[in-house]
Amino acid sequence: MELLDKLKWRYAAKAMNGQQVAQEDLDKILEAAILAPTSSGLQPFEILVVTNPELKEKIRAIGWNQSVITDCSHLLVFAAWDTYTAERINTMFDLTNTVRGFKNEGWENYRQMLLNMYPQRDPEVNFQHAARQAYIAFSQAITAAAFLGVDSTPIEGFDPEALDEILNLKQKGLRSCVILPLGYRDAEKDWLVNLVKVRKSKEDLVTFIQ
Repeated sequence: MELLDKLKWRYAAKAMNGQQVAQEDLDKILEAAILAPTSSGLQPFEILVVTNPELKEKIRAIGWNQSVITDCSHLLVFAAWDTYTAERINTMFDLTNTVRGFKNEGWENYRQMLLNMYPQRDPEVNFQHAARQAYIAFSQAITAAAFLGVDSTPIEGFDPEALDEILNLKQKGLRSCVILPLGYRDAEKDWLVNLVKVRKSKEDLVTFIQ
């Protein structure tokens, strides 16, 4: 299966060569992230695509000085909603009704259930839930990149509060949760490039319950 071959090829690149990812490929990676499933279809996150060299330098400074942050082609920042609000929930439900061209009683009852529950919860609980949805899209972006032969590096090693300030995320009601440099590996500088991928066996990781 071609997809599995691509996933075996991919790894977390530790050095990138600055080569630019074609706009067509970037669009496909972003579309894959947009198409990711999320709880109740709310898509409670945004993706910021950073290419500005000065911004990337600032992010590298609060990102454990990882060179891929500045040497990548595009730096994707996945930022989750800081909480769920009635406005945010209604916006997505209204969009669904508009796109589908009709209202459904069951769907509207489901909307009301969420409105009665989510906005009343602790904002940190809501953020953590939203962040988990962002990670689904993040994973799908990694897979799409690999399928296209584009390298990526999943990064949680950064100061999220500092990144939020650099990108003015608080003012947008967002909090950064994970970042993803996209680009192409620099095989001469990357210590990880030729090492064998290590994963647990299916027997160790998967349990079949019949």
